[in-house]
Amino acid sequence: MNTPFNKFLYSGFLTLGLYQALFIQDYLQAAASLGIGLAFDPFDSEQKWNSRPTWQKAVLVIHLALVATMFGFGFVMIGK
Repeated sequence: MNTPFNKFLYSGFLTLGLYQALFIQDYLQAAASLGIGLAFDPFDSEQKWNSRPTWQKAVLVIHLALVATMFGFGFVMIGK
């Protein structure tokens, strides 16, 4: 897939997920949107993981941690 198009989709799903988490407070939907955003790698998708710069790895790992956090918040809110 074309990298500039991936960046557009990635930023769109990231924005949607943050909107759902911060304003609507629907954390499970936010986790789903953020998780879909991870499918659209904003960096060079042809580059192997081991050869990526550390900052790119950090961005993707932090994004994944944010998805897990949203799932956790969502399940805690369901329990209340």
